[in-house]
Amino acid sequence: MDQLTSMAVFVCVAERGSFAAAGAALRLSGTMVANHVAALERHLGASLIHRTTRRHALTAIGAAYLERCRDVLASVSAADRVADQLTAEPSGLLRVTAPVTYGVHRLTPLVAAYQQRYPAVTVELNLNDRLVDLEEEGYDLAIRSGEPAKDSPLIARLLQTSRMRIAASPAYLARDGVPDHPQALAGHRLLGFSPWGDTPQLRFSRDEETVVVSFKPSLTINNGQALLVAALAGHGVVVQADVLLDEPIAAGLLVPLLPNWLLPQRPIYAMRKPDRVPGARVRSFVDFLLTEFAGEREEDRATS
Repeated sequence: MDQLTSMAVFVCVAERGSFAAAGAALRLSGTMVANHVAALERHLGASLIHRTTRRHALTAIGAAYLERCRDVLASVSAADRVADQLTAEPSGLLRVTAPVTYGVHRLTPLVAAYQQRYPAVTVELNLNDRLVDLEEEGYDLAIRSGEPAKDSPLIARLLQTSRMRIAASPAYLARDGVPDHPQALAGHRLLGFSPWGDTPQLRFSRDEETVVVSFKPSLTINNGQALLVAALAGHGVVVQADVLLDEPIAAGLLVPLLPNWLLPQRPIYAMRKPDRVPGARVRSFVDFLLTEFAGEREEDRATS
């Protein structure tokens, strides 16, 4: 006989108090119930139940074995639920938080494509540049820039690598000149991003050379979109992620600066709460993003 089935029958006998009551609950004959219990006893080489004409009582071994059977059956049930979650069609509300610039330019178009594939999922996308507490604020997933803290309880999956770029408008460069070295930025108006602080630093690298430039921003804004508008209007030099600057550079609205120098890259992670198995919505969304960014990750590895 199947041992798991016999264990389930034994638990039912212990909880119902008799073979007949267990048989009625399980829709088995009393003889079949007795056969399952007898099979376990033969397997263990010990008696599990004292049988009398009036009632059945567990032996000491039976009482201890009962608790282990409950543990095993609970684990089997949990495993079945895992399979259900993994194979279930994603549906319901998915709450995601992401940085503003990345969310506007990169994530929002992908959310639309994801929902075309999984129309039963409703997505709530909250864009802000602060560190959101997923547990306290009820979010399923966070998209974050930068390496996760070593003591973070969240589970992180690397999506892609973002490259920082530096640029200015043609009008600004015609008026103030084109810097030919990172140190030459000291004579220019640099736009600041509020999270960088009052005296931010830019770290440039070229081959084995590294140059760190500290500057006092001429204008500080807490939003990448607004920084782009300021740069387009000729207010100064902007340093932001490629996701924000690639398009205006390609259109000729901004001119990339210091092309032989590299600014640091920043990894983009999907962060979720440490559930043993993510729900179908979270799993499918992260898998979708990983598939979309697979080519970019390969390119990063090839050029690293």
